[in-house]
Amino acid sequence: MSRSPSLPDRPRLDLDPDMTPRERLEQLGVANDRQEQLTEEVDRLERENDTLKSSSLYVATAEELTVEGVVVKQHGNNQEVLTEMSPSLREEMEAGDRVAINDSFNVQTILDPETDARAQAMQVEESPEVTYDDIGGLGEQILEIREAVEEPLVNAAQFRQVGVDPPSGVLLHGPPGTGKTMLAKAVANQTDATFIKMAGSELVQKFIGEGARLVRDLFELAGEREPAVIFIDEIDAIAARRTESKTSGDAEVQRTMMQLLSEMDGFDDRGEIRIVAATNRFDMLDRAILRPGRFDRLIEVPLPDWDARQRILDIHTREMNLAAGVEMADLAGETEGFSGAELASLATEAGMFAIRDGRTQVRMADFEDALEKVRDEEGAAGQPIAFA
Repeated sequence: MSRSPSLPDRPRLDLDPDMTPRERLEQLGVANDRQEQLTEEVDRLERENDTLKSSSLYVATAEELTVEGVVVKQHGNNQEVLTEMSPSLREEMEAGDRVAINDSFNVQTILDPETDARAQAMQVEESPEVTYDDIGGLGEQILEIREAVEEPLVNAAQFRQVGVDPPSGVLLHGPPGTGKTMLAKAVANQTDATFIKMAGSELVQKFIGEGARLVRDLFELAGEREPAVIFIDEIDAIAARRTESKTSGDAEVQRTMMQLLSEMDGFDDRGEIRIVAATNRFDMLDRAILRPGRFDRLIEVPLPDWDARQRILDIHTREMNLAAGVEMADLAGETEGFSGAELASLATEAGMFAIRDGRTQVRMADFEDALEKVRDEEGAAGQPIAFA
């Protein structure tokens, strides 16, 4: 039987005969991890390909079940049509169910209830545990986001007395893993606000009209939970520059972005609700979302410099049992180009090396081994890291 061409081959291992057993195990672990990454990537691409090949589907409500079929009302235009369905769907369907229909109004599938869709797409935390002390090397960014988000929530009277409106929205931009989400969570923690997070990719829905509905739900939920901080991650997924493309997928993305702009423009009296968004691709954003009155304050969150890396390492190792000779200053010098998330991973891996050897203290050699492992993993994933 021939092997499926869609499955990735096991990464080839060119093992040095002089390698120690431990080095061979580590090399095998790197290869296995890489194979898992490739398999997941293939699965994701196959799902995306199936989605692109499928016809557009629309959301509707099953208004009434009759002997002739089902009366469905399409969301968006409220058009009602009597249509047929398969016997298996008829057995499962009840009046009021949300369904997906095609261009001919034929029912294709029964959708989850709206409340379930909202819960799956949004991450809601009553008060995140992240504080400003958990964020290293972003003093200027912390000051800016506190002025734009925290102060209007805790000191709204002062803004009224001065006679100015606070920034309508804050956009955090910079490389992945630099602390953008942590900044938004820390603000929510400081103000005891509900933290509502939604990824922009979650707003790019398969069914026509679903993305715009989720945007409306996002703002409605914030109104129910205020004080609240709305955090939209990966906003470039729905706010990239508009094109002349006529495909249904691109049209749906643009429809979702227009709904977001509409909500922001019509959300004048926000009360105790603040809006924060983040992107790794600032260069891709549509200028419409950056105009005054929408995201007024743009805050860059860069990769940490030497001082910031030392501070981040201090934070992530403050509860670790470190042996004498472990110098965070030396590690900061060896990790140029690391993000905060990668530095956190480095500390965790060093601890794992100590546990693997049955020790309770983490040595400098553990950090050096962890440094090599993180470098090998990032290189295998095609994301090289610069080292001093």
